[in-house]
Amino acid sequence: MTRTSPTLPASLLRLQGIFLLAGVLVFSLAGCGERPEANKEQARQNIDNAVDKTQDATVAAARKAADLAEKARDNTVSYFKSPEVKQDVEAAKQAVKNAGATLSSKTNDTAITASVSAAIARDPELGPRNIDVASQAGTVRLSGSAPSAEAKSRAEQIARTVNGVDAVDNRIAVTTTQ
Repeated sequence: MTRTSPTLPASLLRLQGIFLLAGVLVFSLAGCGERPEANKEQARQNIDNAVDKTQDATVAAARKAADLAEKARDNTVSYFKSPEVKQDVEAAKQAVKNAGATLSSKTNDTAITASVSAAIARDPELGPRNIDVASQAGTVRLSGSAPSAEAKSRAEQIARTVNGVDAVDNRIAVTTTQ
C-alpha cells in the first residue's frame, strides 16, 4: 500500500493561520519599542521558528489523523468479513424468514377457521348450534354438539371442503333432545 502526502484539512489550515497570526502579533508587540537592531532580528527569528513549529505540528496532526482513519477503515472491513459477523447475518436472515412463515401460518389458520365456521353456520341443522372451530397448520378441530351422528358427519364433510384444510379432528358430541 502506498501512502501519499496527506492534504491538510481546512480546519487544520485555519488553525495554522491562527497560530501564525498570534505569533506575529506577540513578536510585533515585543518589537514595538525602540530597541537595538539585534533585538529586532531576534524577534524575526522567533517568529520564523514559531511558524515552522506550527507548520510541523499541523503536518504531524494531519498524518496522525490519516493513519487513524486508515486503521479504522481496516478494522471495519475486518469486522464485517469476520466469520462471527457472517454467522450473525445468516441467523438474522433465518429469523426474519421464520417470522414471515409463522405470520403466514397464523394468517392461514385464521382464514381457515373463519371459512369453516361460516360454512357450518350456513347449514340449516348445524347453523343454530354452538360448534367451535379451531385450526392449526391445516388441521381443523371441531367441538360442540350436534343433534345426530349424521349432522356430526356433515359438519366434518363441510370442514373438509374448505380450501387449506388437510385434516379434521371431529370432537363434536351427539346430543339428542327428546
